Amino acid sequence: MTTTPAASSTDPHANDAAPYGGGDPYADYRGGDFAFTSLVDLADRRFGAGVIAANDEFFAERENLLKPEPAVFDPHHFGHKGKIMDGWETRRRRGADGDHPFPTDEEHDWALIRLAVPGVIRGVVVDTAHFRGNYPQQVTVEATSVPGSPSPEELLADDVKWEEIVPRTPVRGHAANGFEVTAERRFTHLRLKQHPDGGIARFRVYGEVVADPEWLDLLGTVDLASVLNGGAVEDASDRFYSSPTQIIQPDLSRKMDDGWENRRRRVKGTNDWVRFRLAAQGEIRAIEIDTAYLKGNSAGWAALYGCDGTPEDESSWFEILPKTKLQPDTPHRFALPATVTATHVRLDVFPDGGLARMRVHGSLTEDGRAALRRRFDELNG
Repeated sequence: MTTTPAASSTDPHANDAAPYGGGDPYADYRGGDFAFTSLVDLADRRFGAGVIAANDEFFAERENLLKPEPAVFDPHHFGHKGKIMDGWETRRRRGADGDHPFPTDEEHDWALIRLAVPGVIRGVVVDTAHFRGNYPQQVTVEATSVPGSPSPEELLADDVKWEEIVPRTPVRGHAANGFEVTAERRFTHLRLKQHPDGGIARFRVYGEVVADPEWLDLLGTVDLASVLNGGAVEDASDRFYSSPTQIIQPDLSRKMDDGWENRRRRVKGTNDWVRFRLAAQGEIRAIEIDTAYLKGNSAGWAALYGCDGTPEDESSWFEILPKTKLQPDTPHRFALPATVTATHVRLDVFPDGGLARMRVHGSLTEDGRAALRRRFDELNG
């Protein structure tokens, strides 16, 4: 497991940030570059994730943890309970009596997080932005897999097995603290612990969606490329302005940067592209390409190609949708003349430009259903 740098336990204040001195509060923010952040955030509130319980949220509500936007800081924003922070902040823990004013080493605060979609977690980010001297000293992250929609009481029952995916580790204040996760299991819920108390601004959980094949079968026609169903970006020619993973989000785009936009391409005879792995092998019936909010910078033309199982072999790719002119700020729908069987698709745009969303409507094949079932069973074992 890799983490952001942490100080020696001999100096509990070594990870503090400097007090806010005015100006841009992010000027001295300690960020991090973590490879796993290119994956989908399994705890994205916009997809249905939630913080369903916490033992304490005296200063700031637990729900702030999963806000999609960065935390904001207003130095003058105070309420009846004190400074109002954009994060989850608990009260200061106290010891048993005046002779023992500090909490014991085992005492901690916790929050329960329901993932938007179950999956294999590759990394988490515990973001303590703006918590400079009031962040937790250490954090622990535990995970479990419980089917259905369990209540907090059911999750906290004695028979629920929790697996530690991030052991108790020091974190820095006013910083992005990243942790690689190596557990090869499908999880549905997390428990975030902070030792002994304090504030955390945001919590991100990056990984790979593992859909339930029985649920996809019940739905029939599904978006085979959607991140909610297990679709994923494998590669892209350009990620300059925004991540191509946004193309396959299940919601509608809300503004221009809520999609994929590349830089302006200047080399003639070339074009931009994104390659996707579908949820499993499927039969594709229809395609949607949406350029919402992209007006002077949308892609001029687009084409879609597919392959069945061998994306590395260039000769295995075939045309699904020929090069087609796109209109700015417009949804486009294409019914295919016949179903197409594929495991991967590649979206080419000419010569460059942005796209908001893409849908690949179809259903699982027998082989796709069996492969997804095997992976589902392996990761739930």
